[in-house]
Amino acid sequence: MAPAQNLVSRIPTRDIIGTQVAVTTYDETINQIVGWARIHDRPYLIAAANTHVLSLARHDSGYRKVIDSFDLVVPDGMPLVWVLNRKHRANLQDRVYGPTLMERAFQWSNNQTSGQLRHFLLRSTEEIRIALRENLHKRFPNAEIVSDYSPPFGDWTEQHHEETLAELAKAKPDVVWTCFGCPKQETWLAEQKHRLPPAVYLGIGAAFAFHAGKVKMAPAFLQRIGLEWAFRLASEPRRLFKRYAIHNTRFLRYLLTG
Repeated sequence: MAPAQNLVSRIPTRDIIGTQVAVTTYDETINQIVGWARIHDRPYLIAAANTHVLSLARHDSGYRKVIDSFDLVVPDGMPLVWVLNRKHRANLQDRVYGPTLMERAFQWSNNQTSGQLRHFLLRSTEEIRIALRENLHKRFPNAEIVSDYSPPFGDWTEQHHEETLAELAKAKPDVVWTCFGCPKQETWLAEQKHRLPPAVYLGIGAAFAFHAGKVKMAPAFLQRIGLEWAFRLASEPRRLFKRYAIHNTRFLRYLLTG
């Protein structure tokens, strides 16, 4: 991987159903994260977008404004990679999957002898919080986790927002991994952007549950052919049926009708 200090330039983007999606790889994205973390002058927001995120942004003008406020939207789902390659000749070989991006960022941190990134893990259940921290420490003992703060689930009061912002300010992280789920994590980051301390903030969905070992990730071959959603639907049909039935269908309709 090239030195991070040379990689703070903008990553090119292309339009997919109204959202600018980055033409990027894991290495390029991590280099951008490290570059922004080194600058440390303001909050930078990164969304890991799949068909759910893009179809919701196209359907809901409020959520469109949320996604438009992000500094980088990476292609988390293989259908987005296929569109980028077919429509925009991007020549991407893989997506930038949120859980894997987190894993590789921690591996980057683990390999550094100096200039460590300070990681902040934001929001999980107590069971996941404990298992996640233990697993990350075992796998990446040199990576620095400055906090694994978990505010309550459900609707937040202004006090909850202020307490979370205070924890962020106290910890002084370089990278903040948020796992509220879509659209909550993106909405919260966008709404609080003017109050967030300088750092790189990423919304990565179910990554904490995966890395804590509480939810199984889809096999690699299903991920490569774009069928991770089918694996997750079979694992959690009650929770995920509506999401996939609605948003996968909408994404395809918007893609075909322009």
